Amino acid sequence: MEPLALDDSNAQLFYVHKGLSAEIVLNRPERLNAMTAGMWRRLHGIIRLLADDPQLRCILVRSTSPKAFSPGCDILEFDTLRANSSQGRTYGRMMHDTLDAFLACPIPILAEIRGICVGAGLEIASVCDLRLCGHTARFGAPIKNLGLVMAYPELSPLLDILPEDILLEMLLTGRIYNAEEALACQMVTRVVQDDVLEGIVQETVDAIISGAPLAARWHKRFIRHLSSHQPLSEAEEAICFDCYDTEDYQEGCQAFREHRKPAFKGK
Repeated sequence: MEPLALDDSNAQLFYVHKGLSAEIVLNRPERLNAMTAGMWRRLHGIIRLLADDPQLRCILVRSTSPKAFSPGCDILEFDTLRANSSQGRTYGRMMHDTLDAFLACPIPILAEIRGICVGAGLEIASVCDLRLCGHTARFGAPIKNLGLVMAYPELSPLLDILPEDILLEMLLTGRIYNAEEALACQMVTRVVQDDVLEGIVQETVDAIISGAPLAARWHKRFIRHLSSHQPLSEAEEAICFDCYDTEDYQEGCQAFREHRKPAFKGK
């Protein structure tokens, strides 16, 4: 049987193109979106595909299950795909390449989180730029109970959004955090009631795609660079002024003067 196309809604993980935005959909509700090796491969292919789309202005990652974003990797595969260190390295490389592809994506990425967001599910959320969740969402990584560790490429994005002691508490104690606790320690960007989450997420997507897309990509790039604490070269600093040569800048200023909404083209 040939593999399902990346945009096939019958797949356990697929994408939907919606004009200026796209959705990556976790679609394995019977297992609460526990990630299989096949799902990781599809996720990697999808994010690489979408990252190369010059027309896209926002990517949303969401679940078809009201109970979970994802509880992590499917333990049913551990005996066959993660039974020893050699297999662990192979599986880990697949995960890490996917997380790296998210981090390298120039397009703003938003996660819509309902219910369980644990382990690898939290890792996927951590490489999104914004994380909006419902008030019943739960977060954590109780992998100490499996004798399992997070490798450096998995820890690094979490450490970018969490204080070191919170991340250590999560890993050492296996504590599960509720949505308000997650907000307090900056694990998520915003918490809303479950019944309005979808609407708030759509408002956020609309707000992102209404802005100048080149400016959004530049801001994401600048903030990523500053967060790395790497020195800026003169050429990198000069990029901050490239916006003045864009059609979008001219359109934005003209629209402001004319008291109308700008029609940005990404040029």
